[in-house]
Amino acid sequence: MKKITTYCFLVFIILNCNSISAQDLHFSQFFNTPLSTNPANTGFLPNSDYRLGAHYREQWASIPVSYKTMSVYGDFQVLRDLIPSGWFGVGGLILQDVAGSGNLRSTKAYSSIAYHQMLGNTGLLSAGFNLGFASKRINASNLRFGDMWDGKGFNGATSEMLVNNSVSYFDMQTGLNYAMFPSDNFYFHLGFSMHHVNKPRESFFALSINNDNIVQPRYIYFADAVIKPNEQVIISPGVYFTHQSKASELVGGLHLNYNVSGNGQQQLILGAYVRPGDAVIPMLGYQWGNFKFSFTYDVTTSSLKNFNNGMGATEMYMQYNGLYTLLYADRQSFCPVFKN
Repeated sequence: MKKITTYCFLVFIILNCNSISAQDLHFSQFFNTPLSTNPANTGFLPNSDYRLGAHYREQWASIPVSYKTMSVYGDFQVLRDLIPSGWFGVGGLILQDVAGSGNLRSTKAYSSIAYHQMLGNTGLLSAGFNLGFASKRINASNLRFGDMWDGKGFNGATSEMLVNNSVSYFDMQTGLNYAMFPSDNFYFHLGFSMHHVNKPRESFFALSINNDNIVQPRYIYFADAVIKPNEQVIISPGVYFTHQSKASELVGGLHLNYNVSGNGQQQLILGAYVRPGDAVIPMLGYQWGNFKFSFTYDVTTSSLKNFNNGMGATEMYMQYNGLYTLLYADRQSFCPVFKN
């Protein structure tokens, strides 16, 4: 029975490959992936001078071919004292993904830079880009192709021949952001980014003259806000949309921070997001001083739930925000915060 379920799942994936094959790595907590969402977010730190973050996602763990995605990043504000109405941000990001029975391993490393310019006292315009190197490697001996199916299993030979077991290429992203903070209790932020600007080639097979092995540009749009109705609660709604070739993803929802300690040093984080037609994503987290931890779980709502028992993806995120020196501990915050 387990083998039959696995084969049915593989058929399901093949039938739906047109909608998922072009999609890049992604996280449900889009609001916690600043550098991979938009390089213009580099150094855009409303409450600190630098931040360090780590992300882990395991998808479809209940089936034999689970997907695991990891990332670490750091970004820093620089030249704040030399530019009266603006500053630069620099950062770095490493992404790794292991997918499917072929152990397709993707590793990407980027360095990013952005410039942030104040627009009066209540607005901020940001532009940035990143440059990086991507590599992918696959274990071809574990792959199963359609012509291997003999009616009972993937036991036959295949005519599919991979020229290379690994590929690598140069990659580039760019983006723009705008933020508005008219009061201490409200903040609004939106942005747009374009990934794979240089349209790199990627193929384990021979190069094609038809350019069907070009990584198509990916476009990301997002908007979020931070609203503080009182000293006990901060509400953060957000929406994220991305499309690449024929693949697209929409995620929206909100989470709130509840002031547990009274001085803002300890905060309970609760929320829920939805990916329409695919998953409902409850969220739980906690913030202790400069440290933040959050957990989300994707509850599958699509027809895929018939194969994974409704078990989608677990995702964990950790972040540390810091200041270069205590002399700047009381500097202006662009984002609503609890009073210490």
